[in-house]
Amino acid sequence: MEKYKVKYLKILFIVIIAIILFLVINQNYKINNQKIIETNKTTLNQATDEFYSARKYMVENHMQARGINDERVLAVMGKVPRHRFAPANLAANAYDDRPLPIGYGQTVSQPYIVALMTQELNVDEGDKVLEIGTGSGYQAAILAELVKEVYTIEIVEPLAKSAEDRLKREGYKNTQVRNADGYFGWEEKAPFDAIIITAAVNHVPPPLIEQLKDGGRLIIPLGSTREFQTLTLITKNGNDLEARFVTGVVFVPLTGEAQKRG
Repeated sequence: MEKYKVKYLKILFIVIIAIILFLVINQNYKINNQKIIETNKTTLNQATDEFYSARKYMVENHMQARGINDERVLAVMGKVPRHRFAPANLAANAYDDRPLPIGYGQTVSQPYIVALMTQELNVDEGDKVLEIGTGSGYQAAILAELVKEVYTIEIVEPLAKSAEDRLKREGYKNTQVRNADGYFGWEEKAPFDAIIITAAVNHVPPPLIEQLKDGGRLIIPLGSTREFQTLTLITKNGNDLEARFVTGVVFVPLTGEAQKRG
């Protein structure tokens, strides 16, 4: 009886080892297969995306070469198709390092500045972010790749509508667009982990500070709305605000209440 028991245990042991080997081999196959799929996707994207090389050049020469070193930001800047957020007649210039006009006196920001502002915000994947000045929706798309929720406000109704349609078409389900005066923020959705203002203002709108979480970060082009501004990163610590000046910039002015108070 003991002899059969030992034999049975040996067989059971061999079966268990065989199952483990099968699972390991199967898992490795899945991993390798996934790598092949991803490689094929990348190759296909390079072959079918006429702007792939332009985006790659933009990232390497206008961003990495100028100090953008957050790998997440660089990856997203190399992924999001800026030409789809620019007017059709300017698609060929979409990856030039300059702002592009989108009508109504507004622009889609220079790629380097988009990357810089995004990097300075240092967002996490679970963050909720408020953007003031949707424009074409490009900055919102960049943020949507990096965070959980993006709420973006545009005062010009046609731009708000077209940006909303564009973001939906591009598959960004974690963005919400509102046609309103961004000076007052979006109180119902507050508090926010980070706030980004993509238009010049000569003071920080108080409602935006109120809607910023403790420990939250706000980036804003601060200064004269007629000449140039200082890109400023503000961190909220209780009732205190810590400001750090990043670089000089030139943005179109924030309209609405900001201009009345300016």
